Amino acid sequence: METTALLEMISRVDVTADERLAALTQLKAKIDSGEIETPERGIFVNNHIHTSYSFSPYTPTSAVFYAWKAGLRTAGIMDHDSVAGLREFIRAGEIMEMPITCGFECRVNVDGTPLVGRKINNPDQCSCVYLAMHGIPHQNIDMAEEVLKTVREKRNIRNRKMCENITALTSPFGITLDFDTDVYPLSMAHEGGSVTERHICYGLTKKITGKYPDRAQACDFIDTLCGKKMADKTRQKLIDAPDNFYEFDILGVLKSSLVERFYVDATDECMNIRDFTALAKKLGAISAYAYLGDVGESPTGDKKAQKFEDDYLPELFDTLADCGFDAVTICPPGIPRSS
Repeated sequence: METTALLEMISRVDVTADERLAALTQLKAKIDSGEIETPERGIFVNNHIHTSYSFSPYTPTSAVFYAWKAGLRTAGIMDHDSVAGLREFIRAGEIMEMPITCGFECRVNVDGTPLVGRKINNPDQCSCVYLAMHGIPHQNIDMAEEVLKTVREKRNIRNRKMCENITALTSPFGITLDFDTDVYPLSMAHEGGSVTERHICYGLTKKITGKYPDRAQACDFIDTLCGKKMADKTRQKLIDAPDNFYEFDILGVLKSSLVERFYVDATDECMNIRDFTALAKKLGAISAYAYLGDVGESPTGDKKAQKFEDDYLPELFDTLADCGFDAVTICPPGIPRSS
């Protein structure tokens, strides 16, 4: 099979993991023969890679391949509320002879700690934290899934409420958003993936572009829906975006400006912060706080300027130590976190 076709195959979500991995095996053979050039290994790693099992254009297989192509020394899978892609990611790492790590990301509450009432590292909700679990032993993936399956079920109850909130905003304009028909099919939930706010915004994006094929009219509607006019440079970016980026750029605007109008606080789906560190110890994994830091202008347009944990770092780190955290993982400034 030609290289272009193989690259397409490893990125497809409508085929099986085995088919993607078979294509990757053929790509590795081309690498070994010199038909595909081997990039120079750099000094960088990325152990926080989202895949199609949360919200990302990368399958676990393609994530490993493109991490290798970028010259990373190692790569780690980090989907929201899901470990469904881990085994494929592990096998892809073996094929590419690239070290990988396995983990997941989730929201937790901070009840019973001095952080209650604070905006921590979650732009949408106080007293709620994004945490990462790294280095899950392969034999304990199913144990993690038993916990996360319940988290996703409870999250989808909230997802349905948020779709209903959006419909309340958009129905006067002839647009409705149904979780089961418009959002769920955009995800890998049928294979154990999660449905995130980005899936919801993407579902709404498709409704907007369907009703307003003219980009200027679509921008006008987005301004009306969000209750404020987008920046001129953002509007021009949407007008000029290549077709394959256009809907994702709209999604970024909606994530930045509309979520606060339909968001429902995450409550029932969130374990307590101490339960998270206890789960990590039970699994033999590494519990990590995801440091965000205050955000100025977001170059990706999906995060507005906000203050997060920088004003109370000593108290934050004392709390993390008290809760038994193993590590802190850093999200570089300006890099968006999906949710």
